Amino acid sequence: MAVTVTIPTALRQYAGGNARVILAAGSVGQVLAALSEQHPGLGKQLYNDQGALRSFVNVYVGDEDIRHLQGVETAVPDGETVSIIPAIAGG
Repeated sequence: MAVTVTIPTALRQYAGGNARVILAAGSVGQVLAALSEQHPGLGKQLYNDQGALRSFVNVYVGDEDIRHLQGVETAVPDGETVSIIPAIAGG
């Protein structure tokens, strides 16, 4: 049972240059924790000092924003894709 996490270009330098990482299925929180364990530098980009996802980090399971589901408790089914999409500020 595995899921694919897509890493945006801006964060690939923290993930060994990988565009995708395959991890065990579980909740979004479990998948991101495993990703952060494999790539600690990426974890620092995703989480704040309190251990919460940073406000500018959007996470999708398939096409659904986890903020509209169960947040980090959202289940990620086997074979699904988790996308990390940082918000881009313009000005």
